[in-house]
Amino acid sequence: MESISFLDLFQGIATLVASEPKIMIGRIVLMLLGFLLIYLGSRNVLEPLLMIPMGLGMSSINAGVMFLEGGKIGTLFVDPLMSDPTDLVNIMQINWLQPIYTLTFSNGLIACLVFMGIGVLLDVGYVMARPFQSMFIALFAELGTIVVYPIAVALGLTPQEAASVATIGGADGPMVLFTSLVLAKHLFVAITVVGYLYLGLTYGCYPYLIKWLIPERLRGINMSDQRGPTITRSQKLIFAVVACTLLCLLFPVAAPLFFSLFVGVAVRESGLENFSNLIGETFLYGATFFLGLTLGVLCEASTLLDPTVLKLLLLGMLALLISALGGIAGGYVMYFATGGKFNPMIGIAGVSCVPTTAKVVQKIATAANPSAIILPQALGANISGVITSAIIAGAFIAMLR
Repeated sequence: MESISFLDLFQGIATLVASEPKIMIGRIVLMLLGFLLIYLGSRNVLEPLLMIPMGLGMSSINAGVMFLEGGKIGTLFVDPLMSDPTDLVNIMQINWLQPIYTLTFSNGLIACLVFMGIGVLLDVGYVMARPFQSMFIALFAELGTIVVYPIAVALGLTPQEAASVATIGGADGPMVLFTSLVLAKHLFVAITVVGYLYLGLTYGCYPYLIKWLIPERLRGINMSDQRGPTITRSQKLIFAVVACTLLCLLFPVAAPLFFSLFVGVAVRESGLENFSNLIGETFLYGATFFLGLTLGVLCEASTLLDPTVLKLLLLGMLALLISALGGIAGGYVMYFATGGKFNPMIGIAGVSCVPTTAKVVQKIATAANPSAIILPQALGANISGVITSAIIAGAFIAMLR
């Protein structure tokens, strides 16, 4: 029997030693980043349902690199660049996450499932009670998308690539996934990973941004007496049907996302409890878990150390920062327009991660004034942000596809 060396037995360490210095350092950094995401998720600083599987996937994929046939270095998780039908069928029998990636992730299905679950959670009555106010805030909170697009083009990205990374400014993960899949498939993995990673990290920073830019006396403005008219279930259902049909008519390329969102709303408002539980719990939690897991295992150092990814990292962070600043600016406009009756923090809720940013501003408002209630207005801006980001993504796809 031939002697087996230490590196032959422990191939993860062997491939680490055999890698180029930048790949070796990148793998180690990403393993540590995975640990950090798990910690932040477990402490509820970031969304645990997404960050814990994503962090564990990120650390595992960069640890579990091995020597494959022909001396090729790779893993048994997933090959995001696999496209030949014969090779794909073969690799789906080996890479354990390949069927999930190919059949739900790379075709946008998982984004639609998440959007369907979000639809079940949305109460569109918050938007319908104050539609102009909510949409006004949402438009300001899309500033990052609008500003970053020309910056990305100036930095050498194609219009399609620039649009894909600019949608990160809408802070809507499924929308980033879907847009990059249609417009920039070669950067789909990097843009999607960057988008979801920075969504989580930036939401952890938004409270500090609010506290720096909005004085405590304004953060405590109470809006509980500005409830708006009562919206019935029938009115909400009519709104969902009309809005879905109209948006699909205007932007057919994004119709799967519009349909998914509004079918969730329709199920909610129709009182179909069994379907609501199925979509809002099983579908949403299952899709989000596998989305985080798949994103994590796509974070292989050799994929993310492409020089273009650095541009995407910076542009994604810039888009989310500018959107937050735009939302706050919109909040201040409403504050002055209403004679000081509008809490300017609501502006940042227009950055459309439902319901994270809405809950963030309500928490900060309560800390400043225990009797302050701004959640209904914040949710209205939040839901309008989802619709607005979908419209902008649809417009990008229609013009640049």
